[in-house]
Amino acid sequence: MALIGQDISPPDLRAKVTGRAKYSEDFKAEGMVFAKLLLSPMPHARVRSVDASRALAMPGVFGILRASEVNQPDAPGEAALTDEPKYVGEPILALAAVDETTAADAIEAIDIDLEPLPFSIDPLESLRPGGPDARLEGNVLRFGPDGRELLPMKWAQADFDAAEAEGRLPMGEPTDEWEHGDLDDAFAEADYVFEDTIVHQSLSHHPMEPRSSMAYWDNGRCYLYGSTQSTQRTHTALAGQLDLDPGDLVFVGQYCGGGFGSKIAGATIYQVTALLAKKIQRPVMLRINRYEETYIGRGRPGFQAWTKMGFRNDGKITAIDLYIVQDHGPYGRSSDYITAGAVTDLMYQPDAMRFRGITVYTNTPPRAAQRAPGGAQIVAMLEPLVDKAARELGIDRVEIRKMNAPTHDSPFGPQRGTTTSAFVREAIDVGAEQFDWAGKQALSGQRNGTKVTGVGVGVSPYVGGSSGFDGLLLIRPDGQLYIHQGIGNLGTHSMADTARAAADELGLEWENCAVIWGDSSQHLPYSSVQAGSQTIHAHTRANYAAALDMKRKLQEVAAASLGGAASGYRVSGGRVTGPGGSMSFAQAAERAIAMGGEYAGHELPEDINDATRSSATALAGQGLMGVARDNFSHEGSTWSWVVGFAVVELDVETGDVRLVDYTGSTDCGVVVHPRSLAAQIHGGAVQGFGQARSQKWVFDPKWGVPFAHRLYTARPPGMLDVPLSMDWAAVGEPDPQTPIGAKGIGEPPVGAGSAAVTSAIADALGGRCLCRIPLTTDVILAELEGRVQPHQLTEIHS
Repeated sequence: MALIGQDISPPDLRAKVTGRAKYSEDFKAEGMVFAKLLLSPMPHARVRSVDASRALAMPGVFGILRASEVNQPDAPGEAALTDEPKYVGEPILALAAVDETTAADAIEAIDIDLEPLPFSIDPLESLRPGGPDARLEGNVLRFGPDGRELLPMKWAQADFDAAEAEGRLPMGEPTDEWEHGDLDDAFAEADYVFEDTIVHQSLSHHPMEPRSSMAYWDNGRCYLYGSTQSTQRTHTALAGQLDLDPGDLVFVGQYCGGGFGSKIAGATIYQVTALLAKKIQRPVMLRINRYEETYIGRGRPGFQAWTKMGFRNDGKITAIDLYIVQDHGPYGRSSDYITAGAVTDLMYQPDAMRFRGITVYTNTPPRAAQRAPGGAQIVAMLEPLVDKAARELGIDRVEIRKMNAPTHDSPFGPQRGTTTSAFVREAIDVGAEQFDWAGKQALSGQRNGTKVTGVGVGVSPYVGGSSGFDGLLLIRPDGQLYIHQGIGNLGTHSMADTARAAADELGLEWENCAVIWGDSSQHLPYSSVQAGSQTIHAHTRANYAAALDMKRKLQEVAAASLGGAASGYRVSGGRVTGPGGSMSFAQAAERAIAMGGEYAGHELPEDINDATRSSATALAGQGLMGVARDNFSHEGSTWSWVVGFAVVELDVETGDVRLVDYTGSTDCGVVVHPRSLAAQIHGGAVQGFGQARSQKWVFDPKWGVPFAHRLYTARPPGMLDVPLSMDWAAVGEPDPQTPIGAKGIGEPPVGAGSAAVTSAIADALGGRCLCRIPLTTDVILAELEGRVQPHQLTEIHS
């Protein structure tokens, strides 16, 4: 493979560095007006009345959009506007005016009467007898033999009394549970057993670009410009939300300034822009500011959890008992807590494990998958506890992880499935060598003035690929290969890097390839969502499948034109050469147009998705087409791994922590783009550093009002918070269940960074695990000074 494994600049680089890249707020249209949102000031309320007469009478105001004018999905689905807001900051209505200042003034002129309703910001308080429910229908969504039901669930007071007496998390009836093995026997076989209550706070996604959008209508067709992780999927989803045929919606999202899971299929609020533009018959720009983004921009679910773990003297984990209460927000049903149970079982391979969990609705902003959902939380919570066991048993902290790491055929989770590959021990070894684990261990506990050094390690797995999507390629008469990509452009280079699989199979240099992305009118194929580390796996496969189809057609076109058997022709360097002579790709494209049929895209495979079929049909007759569904074998689930190694300095007088050194190593299969891989390992780790140290939500428990609703009040790390240089390493072993051998890498670096830092802080504290994330300075200082912690055992949002 000539292109796979090289550092190649992505096709959007020049546009980004010169400022020509257009994000959603950069688009303009003639006659464009601006919209503002009226947000709920209460955590839960019912709109009794709205009087917008003063606002509508103001010069420059064009109209408002109410909840009754947007799609209202069945509970617990989320609408773009609502007359029953369920968190502070939820949009109630939108207003359009000639400029943003006028729109903001008009919003202030609207008289609205709200009826306060019961609210809850703490799952455990909602589960208490008589506790408030976040929704009128209840606080829990449960799946049973009759399907799903939304209902109020309360635990017995005895559950809370027992927990308080024992100093642990209350554990009443769960909604989800599974186990394997004999838990009692496995704990009986353990030489060292401990249990702990552990807490992980909720936190914002904080993408650099908020979910702003611009829309207009022309001859019944809607044109919407927004920020998304997944172009083709957003186009399809938004068309459904707007009750449009996909052909009547053009969605443009060529550049996305971050999403981390919050923009997987765009944003619910895009409906407002489109419908308001349609109502007032003018282009509308809805700019979302930072505090609005914090409200509607999604968050990572928090966990209140308890675990019991058993270890043999040699470090083997015999048993794990895990209970998670998930803080969910008011809509949908996040599966972070379910994933956390599977990740735990995969990572530690206990002889027996029991998982129990419940997700509880709260009147806090909506949750969504955030980079390694469930996995990032649980590894940061459990890895310091594994360190605690290693110290107690006198085992090296790296060795105890290798002992419990899975192999390729290790079963895990409730279904006892296996992975396609697991080079975990190899990743630990290459990372330990790169980091110089043996040498850095000598620094552990060293004191220089008020600074104590801590050394940590964290292992983080996450799903690394899906399959079954479509590739769509076209060679036009100019001889160029056009690779159509439905995935988004998150800055990860996936939309370009996955295209290399097609170029390599066709023997083309990169300068002879053009990647088409980011605009639904450019005819994009059915694609995976750009989330869950799926794309490098899913779309190297899909593009490779399309390239095989194109290669066959090139050979057959050449044979029909020049003579001889198709199998005798070789495809390379932009030419098809064989027994009858040679022809260029440009000539082959011209010949394919003349031949028609499948060669020009007039006849299509039966198994491709309807979205691909529509795009291919639109491109038919314009050149030689390669189009195919990924039907390659995919036995087992694909998981990638990152191992983080960190050195910190802890100031025992101030509680401040400085990150001195970090190395990340990975098992992600074949390395497609080394420079981009380094950026993923380090960028994800930096997000993990923020998760470990600073990022959390804070709410007033009496009024349900958030305090951390701006960037600086829930700040992610900046340049001064990370080492100036960080290192990385990769195992590089190909995954045997995918033709290119590559696995996704976006998710696991977050948990590795967070776990390595929390472990290093515990090491600097002499092995004391504070069992709380983030480890903010006040929490660390209280521990150093022997004071009561500034939070209760299971308290969140504090």
